[in-house]
Amino acid sequence: MHQRIQTIWLSLATIALSLMLFFPLVVKKLSGVSFPLLYTKGYVSSWDAGEFIAISIKPIYPLFIPNIALALICFLNIFNYKKRSFQKRFAIVSIILIVGFAFWCSIYAKELPGGVKGASFGIGAYLPAAAILFIVLGIFGINKDERLIRSAERLR
Repeated sequence: MHQRIQTIWLSLATIALSLMLFFPLVVKKLSGVSFPLLYTKGYVSSWDAGEFIAISIKPIYPLFIPNIALALICFLNIFNYKKRSFQKRFAIVSIILIVGFAFWCSIYAKELPGGVKGASFGIGAYLPAAAILFIVLGIFGINKDERLIRSAERLR
């Protein structure tokens, strides 16, 4: 029926989850070498005491695949606008899944060389919280739509 502001909020949640693929979650400096926790292959290089150090970063598919799935869930939830109660329940489930995913990311962050002690959080660490905020704002938009529909039905 109506689809209004919740489309924007759910789209922003999708974008936030998609940006997690490009920004590091945690960056750890160990003897002059930065170890970012990313999903893609790459090399980290630096000079340490006059010698060149290159370290390969392996892809983390157990984090990559659920991140894509969560972004798709948020994107597909946009198209449930005709079933507002289902859209709201689906949004709540996606919030729970994002919280679980963030916890799972923290477990993988502990596997950095030397653990998370002395590590700094990257932009990617804050994106799940932003996605949750956007989904909550989308739920408020869905509730507002429901109230609008109920008031229009009362007028009939």
